[in-house]
Amino acid sequence: MRVIDEATSKMHFDPKAKPKGMLRIVLAMKNSVRAISWLVKNESAFRQELILLILAAGVLAFWSIPYMEKTILLSSILFVLFAEIINTAIEVTIDRIGKEIHPLSGLAKDLGSAAVLVTIAISSLLWLATLCRYF
Repeated sequence: MRVIDEATSKMHFDPKAKPKGMLRIVLAMKNSVRAISWLVKNESAFRQELILLILAAGVLAFWSIPYMEKTILLSSILFVLFAEIINTAIEVTIDRIGKEIHPLSGLAKDLGSAAVLVTIAISSLLWLATLCRYF
């Protein structure tokens, strides 16, 4: 938990002051909602993937396939969103460290982007395999 140092007026992390129990869960949920809200406002790729999730949920609501397959297909889109969140976290961290161009900073960002690409490929393969099975 963040605590203000009385002597310096600086904020620092105090691991002993971490919340416990239900308060920890509530605060974690609040932080997660704040992060998702930030992503929706600031990351167009996340918005696009969120729209894809909503469309996929709509298609799956009417598609007569077993619930396990629906779950797998929907999870594949959620996996893309997960990768996008991690990619954005990497990008924000690199930008926090410094704005100067550095090969390792670029590589870290590219690796995050590659992770998103791999999850999109996985999701696409699952959807295509399912479509081929039923059509």
